Amino acid sequence: MGIANNSQYYFKQNLTWGLISNASPSFRYTESGSIFNVSGPSIFPDKNLPFLAGLLNSVVVRYFLEILSPSISFTPGMMGKIPVVDKAQIIGSVTELVNYAITTTKEDWHDYEHSWDFQFLPLLTASSDPTPTLESSYTAWIESNRDTIAEMKRLEEENNRLFIDAYGLAEELTPDVPIEQITLTVNPSYRYGGKLTIDAQWTRFRHDSMEELASFAIGCMMGRYSLDAPGLIYAHSGNEGFDALLSEGQYKTFPADDDGIVPLTDSEWFDDDAANRLVEFVSVAWDRTHLEANLNFLADNLSPKKNESSRETLRRYLCDKFFKDHMQTYKKRPIYWLFSSGKEKAFQCLVYLHRYNEGTLARMRTEYVLPLTSKLASHVKKLEHDVQGSSSTSEAKGLEKEITRLRKQQMELSTFDEKLRHYADQQIKLDLDDGVKVNYGKFGDLLAEVLAIHGKKPETSG
Repeated sequence: MGIANNSQYYFKQNLTWGLISNASPSFRYTESGSIFNVSGPSIFPDKNLPFLAGLLNSVVVRYFLEILSPSISFTPGMMGKIPVVDKAQIIGSVTELVNYAITTTKEDWHDYEHSWDFQFLPLLTASSDPTPTLESSYTAWIESNRDTIAEMKRLEEENNRLFIDAYGLAEELTPDVPIEQITLTVNPSYRYGGKLTIDAQWTRFRHDSMEELASFAIGCMMGRYSLDAPGLIYAHSGNEGFDALLSEGQYKTFPADDDGIVPLTDSEWFDDDAANRLVEFVSVAWDRTHLEANLNFLADNLSPKKNESSRETLRRYLCDKFFKDHMQTYKKRPIYWLFSSGKEKAFQCLVYLHRYNEGTLARMRTEYVLPLTSKLASHVKKLEHDVQGSSSTSEAKGLEKEITRLRKQQMELSTFDEKLRHYADQQIKLDLDDGVKVNYGKFGDLLAEVLAIHGKKPETSG
């Protein structure tokens, strides 16, 4: 095998590991097309890559490394000292099970949005029922996940057994692999671990799965994904070419938003806000006859408050929590940007960066902010009239409290509108080659979490 630190090995398939680790290193197969660095050294086998992967990830090599390197540093030179057994009778068996394990882990990785090769949310097609519910789909998916975890555990333990026998270490080692070491995203014991009980791990997994469903739904709203075709549908720039996708029928089942601007508001001011469209998504992704049950299951797993309806929970989640989850998923490089009027949340909306163009801010203002300004004024006026006609002191106090809240939102929205008009007049262009960090800083304090994403405090506009 070749262990290299020069450019002639760039973009070749390899096995890579972490140079520093508190535990034994894990060796990962890397397909052709990437490069390595000092913190992630790589091995380039001349032949039998799957066999070498099986060996390096076995308990036998961990046993050797405890002798060769009792520290937390695992250098390429040290890896070259590991004795490689040459027993033809196990090469075929190891190669077969490792190839299967690689395929399984790739499928597991690609089932999540963070993968470049993400195709579809598996939850949507997990159930074989003629008219599945969201709950039955989730149950079917979990059963499939449990089978996958069990099979991967069997493969790893069989791999250990083959090498323990080959090296004659049966008295020193056991092939057993703890469940938390089965490194699949669908394995809660690996994904969360720590001090959580098994039940708590699966509860958290269910919660995260519902967040992932909401994220995929937002992606379909934006036109990034579709219920009619797998994979990434639109990720160009400036909204160019989007109309062609519409005419081709890429979004027939669940129409994408017409402008890539999706409001997130704590009240239902717009028919096409994220909460209403999420309900619409669920109604077409599963049979409409089960809509209420499906909304209840989704909301029940997104931390509902007491006495909230499912729609209220979903609206609150989208308004208060979704962007935080999105930031975490995309590691502070969001693809849906949160424009926000401020802490009163008078107006918030998501904009898909690939559909943003020079006219987006002007459209945001004319289609959403100015109409909302009128709606807030009308609603405040109505509540003031209701206060005058109220026969209950407690009811009047409740109305006055709501009026106070809305007046704060009116002031915030007025300030936001002035800033929005200022930036809309500039017709700002994005250069996607500059990356999210640079582009996110072009809009002053119109956007949320500018410091966390751009790295500097936003410039305020007067």
